[in-house]
Amino acid sequence: MIKACIFDLDGVIVDTARYHFIAWRRLANELGFDFTEKENEQIKGVSRTESLNLILRWGGVEKTEAEKTELAARKNDWYVDLVCNMTPSEILEGVVAFLDGLRAKGIKIALGSASKNSMTILRQVGLVEYFDVVIDGTKTTRSKPDPEVFLLGAQALGLPPSDCIVFEDAEKGIEAALTGGFHAVGIGEPEALPAAKFVIPGFAGITFEEIVARL
Repeated sequence: MIKACIFDLDGVIVDTARYHFIAWRRLANELGFDFTEKENEQIKGVSRTESLNLILRWGGVEKTEAEKTELAARKNDWYVDLVCNMTPSEILEGVVAFLDGLRAKGIKIALGSASKNSMTILRQVGLVEYFDVVIDGTKTTRSKPDPEVFLLGAQALGLPPSDCIVFEDAEKGIEAALTGGFHAVGIGEPEALPAAKFVIPGFAGITFEEIVARL
């Protein structure tokens, strides 16, 4: 019996991936190379530190740990400036109706995101009140595909993973959910998330009952 839904943030609840892309590309350009949208897809669900390491490697740039810390902070400052201007209009289509449906049925709702800015984003778009539990990059030590973020969410809800559905738009996130023993539903294109139980394009016109029936 499904008693909770755990949502990734970027690309599932809101589309902040483009803000990450803008900030990372700005950083890459300042370092003398470009950062593509294809490369941006590869860092979905990955921590800031690991994303920076990948981007520097792609650019053929080496930095000390102290320099990496400064670069990551600079990128985050640019990103926060962007997300602090977000509005409820940037919630992805169908999300609010789906969350309302979960609340009406007494289904618990949690966030499981690598982002350290989750609360800022949820406040900006007016969704904080929907979440019983928020587990993000400020509360985890391991990045997806490690299942830590989802396991902490289930623990905080007082539920076993088998009672929870994870909604993810990233391959690493789906892998994390499956490794942790959760039901994993993909958001996006089926070919990009082959390991998911099934994939939906988004929450528009989708009900909780329809999701459960397909598990």
